[in-house]
Amino acid sequence: MSQRLAVVTGGIGGLGIEICRQLALAGRRVVAADLASRGDRIAQFETAVADLGGAVTFEPVDVADFGACADLVRRVNAALGPIDVLVNAAGITRDGTLRKMGLEQWTSVLRVNLDGVFHMCRQVVETMCERGFGRVVNIASVNGQTGQFGQANYAASKAGIHGFTMSMAREVARKGVTVNSVSPGYCRTALVEAIPQAVRDEIVARIPVGRLGEPAEIARTVVFLAADEAGFITGANIPVNGGYFMDF
Repeated sequence: MSQRLAVVTGGIGGLGIEICRQLALAGRRVVAADLASRGDRIAQFETAVADLGGAVTFEPVDVADFGACADLVRRVNAALGPIDVLVNAAGITRDGTLRKMGLEQWTSVLRVNLDGVFHMCRQVVETMCERGFGRVVNIASVNGQTGQFGQANYAASKAGIHGFTMSMAREVARKGVTVNSVSPGYCRTALVEAIPQAVRDEIVARIPVGRLGEPAEIARTVVFLAADEAGFITGANIPVNGGYFMDF
């Protein structure tokens, strides 16, 4: 069997880089897809994956643009072959209470966080079904399950990922393609560490394990769902939140 190929959107973000690293350490070839305009992040990404011997490479994409996603997949297919694993980790926030939220705050978050999942999945679903194998992992959020003050746009986009995941999973299950989501809780990323310390302390106090999560803990869950051996798990949402939100 040839080496599996994975594409990770949002692949140069704090969580995305760790997902790329863990997939590569699990034996995958990995393409990190993200905005080309983020030069500082690209440099950090290149440093972070330098020890992996070229197993992780970068390709530019704007997941909010359907055509750009189609072009990305064409380039990857031509250079490396068909995509076996797709991880949709691209996401943004534009926080504000609903009474003050502008239309652009709403639409920009939905375009990236939810439309981007459709844009990428639409490009790979046919080939995965034809080949009889595929692993799609969509990165949602605990706030898509619980809601969050000032995040009606973000919570709606992440909750929408769950419905999309289950629907796609039903459509492709008999073709050897699994579709699952992972809902991280509060993790040690730049986004969370930008929260004022007093607010972070309050968040940690509500996490039963008593700490923030580490990006590697999310990434290892993605690797598990992306494995060949995970073929009987589909349409599931895996919470990785330290007990911050529990449900069944």
